[in-house]
Amino acid sequence: MEFESEEASKAFYNSYARRVGFSTRVSSSRRSRRDGAIIQRQFVCAKEGFRNHNEKRTKDREIKRPRMITRVGCKASLSVKMQDSGQWVVSGFVREHNHELVPPDQVHCLRSHRQISGSAKTLIDTLQAAGMGPRRIMSALIKEYGGISKVGFTEVDCRNYMRNNRQRSMEGDIQLLIDYLRQKNSENPNFFYAVQCEDDQFTGNVLWADPKARSDFAYFGDTVTFDTTYRSNRYRLPFAPITGVNHHGQPVLFGCAFIMSETEASFVWLFNTWLTAVSGHHPVSITTDHDVVLRSAVMQVFPETRHRFCKWHIFKKCQEKLSHVFLKHPTFEVDFHKCVNLTESVEEFESCWFSLVDRYELRDHDWLQAIYSDRKQWVPVYLRDTFFAEMSITQRSDSMNSYFDGYINASTNLQHFFKLYEKALESRNEKEVRADYDTMNTSPALKTPSPMEKQASELYTRKLFSRFQEELFETLTFMASKVDDGDEDRITYQVSKFGEDNKPYYVKFNVLKMRAACSCQMFEFSGLLCRHILAVFRVTNVLTLPSHYILRRWTRNARSSVVIEESSADVYTNYLESQTVRYNTLRHEAFRFVDEAMKSSADSYDVALTALKEAAKEVLNAAKNDGRSSAFSNGRNKVASAGDKGTEKFSSGTRVQDDMDKKIQQLRNEVERASRKCEVYRANLLSVLKDIEDHKLQLSINVQNIKISMKDNL
Repeated sequence: MEFESEEASKAFYNSYARRVGFSTRVSSSRRSRRDGAIIQRQFVCAKEGFRNHNEKRTKDREIKRPRMITRVGCKASLSVKMQDSGQWVVSGFVREHNHELVPPDQVHCLRSHRQISGSAKTLIDTLQAAGMGPRRIMSALIKEYGGISKVGFTEVDCRNYMRNNRQRSMEGDIQLLIDYLRQKNSENPNFFYAVQCEDDQFTGNVLWADPKARSDFAYFGDTVTFDTTYRSNRYRLPFAPITGVNHHGQPVLFGCAFIMSETEASFVWLFNTWLTAVSGHHPVSITTDHDVVLRSAVMQVFPETRHRFCKWHIFKKCQEKLSHVFLKHPTFEVDFHKCVNLTESVEEFESCWFSLVDRYELRDHDWLQAIYSDRKQWVPVYLRDTFFAEMSITQRSDSMNSYFDGYINASTNLQHFFKLYEKALESRNEKEVRADYDTMNTSPALKTPSPMEKQASELYTRKLFSRFQEELFETLTFMASKVDDGDEDRITYQVSKFGEDNKPYYVKFNVLKMRAACSCQMFEFSGLLCRHILAVFRVTNVLTLPSHYILRRWTRNARSSVVIEESSADVYTNYLESQTVRYNTLRHEAFRFVDEAMKSSADSYDVALTALKEAAKEVLNAAKNDGRSSAFSNGRNKVASAGDKGTEKFSSGTRVQDDMDKKIQQLRNEVERASRKCEVYRANLLSVLKDIEDHKLQLSINVQNIKISMKDNL
């Protein structure tokens, strides 16, 4: 046979292979010594030869997922040679194969025969523009062509075509994004943006953070969410916002990225560049989708940050991976949620998990085994010791996949993106301003006469106070009883709801340091005290919140640029707190004294009673002496000094000692008086600074309201 070109001979052999049932590839060639042109080509069966084991590539690294062996040494081939006339003629042909051939209904799975026709490409483009994913598009193609074998390609080919198609369309529009970011930077130099380049080639990865996002991170950057939901095939934009939670519990933006290349190197570049934008401060925790590449990048850039996989994305994936189980067992979903969300300890979760997989015969399910091996990064019981700014273990974080909800959807392209992006920012800013206004200009209704509730209402934002008030009010139904005195200062309490003694929580309370730790770990997880610790505070007469339990990021002054020492921000609070500490300390020591006296004989009882009476007298005398003024003491010192001048030589040693004692006492009184004055000045200064901050916030709210009203009028 003769062919007009090399491509014609290749197409003929591939067509022949499709009818017979094997795949082809190009093997070897020979070039002309005269001009280097190819003059001979060999096409072979895809199973020709054997795999080449390169020891240099595999010697020092472990291959996690080795590829299947496809080459078995098949000799089937077609060789063609170019004639002087320019025609290509068959110079060799081997027909026999040493393996089974593929039946006609499976030929479309062979690589050399998987080709997307022009009509199929048109249909894919139309359906992709409508927001359909590869799985639904393949279902439509199979129905259109009358079977998978007639489609001519697989879902993987469809997915790859859609990705490449999206990248090609984005490459033309990405310059629009860069121009937009460059303009924003020229308007405000604090607007940060960066593009990734490798070998002087643009990779398509872009990161930016506006001035507000950078300042917000300084106040609320303790926990971060990297949302990669928009990278999925459902969306046309490879968009990834970086968000957090502000002092009203609202989602707040820390930066945005476009990711064209979803490799580990790309994510490492993105995280490092973003750290540069936010002054290099590492967050306490970060939440991402369940992704191996993301996990590796986070470990490299944030080695000290607690990495959590988004639990709700795992639940959504569970519905896909275990759809047959959901259909067969309607109770599985409820049992799965209870196992993950409602278990109180690691031991309880482990027991519940194995009971669950055994009951539904899923112990050997690969995906369930994979997420179980990663359980410490998504199951709440393993994460409660780290701050994630969530109000409860079972509540979904409002920042995950919600900041741009309602603005960016499946039909959004890059040309429309900028306007929708700015609208989303404007809407979020307006909601925050309204929350600030409500906090500063309205007072919440108090449910109890507790000084602690009043203190919290003046410190927290309205949203956070409402959550704290709920915990405080619930303490009325909880009982706290001492179960272990521990050492001298640390006491353990058992706290349980009335009528639910089988579900106890344990609170360890340090009386002297006013520090408590609960087994539920709500404070560590959310930054608000739980009802169990508050119940212990109630029975131990702790009247106000200790300053170390008031996180600044949840207060109405979270954005204040003036750093006020929280322990000195409120004189009244400090007074109550110091009174509470002294009261608890004295009561603790008195109870210990009484317990020891009652354990011994009657003589010990008499000694203890006498000692208490003597102590009461000394306390009464100390209270009387405490009221003496330093001025009277100073005058008496002067009179005594003048009257003793004539007899100074007679008792010089005694007088010198008395004078020294009096001078020391005088200096002490003056230091104490100066200290009190300083404390008053300091309290006044802090009050002035607080008023200034409140006034600044009120002005900011007024300006925003004026802007909103002007827009409405326009």
